[in-house]
Amino acid sequence: MTEHNAPAAGGASIAATPPGSTTSRGRSVLLFLRDVLVIVVAALVISFLIKTFLIRSFYIPSESMQDTLLVNDRIIVNQLVPDVVEIERGDVVVFRDPGGWLPALPETPQAPLAAAGDWVLSLIGLSASDSDEHLVKRVIGLPGDRIVCCNDLGQLSINGVPLDEPYVLLPAGTTDVAGQDFQEDVPEGTLWVMGDNRYDSSDSRFNGVVPIADVVGRAFVISWPIDRWQWIDSYPIVFDGVERAE
Repeated sequence: MTEHNAPAAGGASIAATPPGSTTSRGRSVLLFLRDVLVIVVAALVISFLIKTFLIRSFYIPSESMQDTLLVNDRIIVNQLVPDVVEIERGDVVVFRDPGGWLPALPETPQAPLAAAGDWVLSLIGLSASDSDEHLVKRVIGLPGDRIVCCNDLGQLSINGVPLDEPYVLLPAGTTDVAGQDFQEDVPEGTLWVMGDNRYDSSDSRFNGVVPIADVVGRAFVISWPIDRWQWIDSYPIVFDGVERAE
């Protein structure tokens, strides 16, 4: 007599879990997590390389470049300047303090977690915690240039060519673009830089020239706040008539 298995209660059949299915699902989760980790690490490495060799962010801590740059504007800097791309007159450059330009700032202790977070963000260019160690000015004179100020119209001249500088912010009723007379020859390997807010800028008039080796890069765009987003003009037309010094 043939034996038959009794059906499960209620007529429902019971399907056995295929062997190894749990292991397969666990392996899929691990592969997914591995892929996510690879993507995150790759993004961090790419961001680090971009920040190190191509572009990085700085914020503006002072009023010396008004109205071109305002306090707390965030700018993006092209770090291919000057090693790959030459500096031109009119470029707005970021440079390390050559010494004595910035006052000594007291160290402000950070909580360990905040310091670690800032360090990570700085690696990928999202933090600009060292902005207070850098300066932002406009390049006026290149190596070999003779800078003279000011003529009867209050203009600054380069190699005998007077400039009409639309980017300069002057006090009401003032036409003299420097506030003082001077004549300087720019040595090789250095730049003569000035702030656009000429009457509120400690620049080459007071601190001397800037070694090109100290230049971090050229600022080319205001990235923040959103309503300030714009390209930073180098005003090449201002310097069109100025010949390169020999």
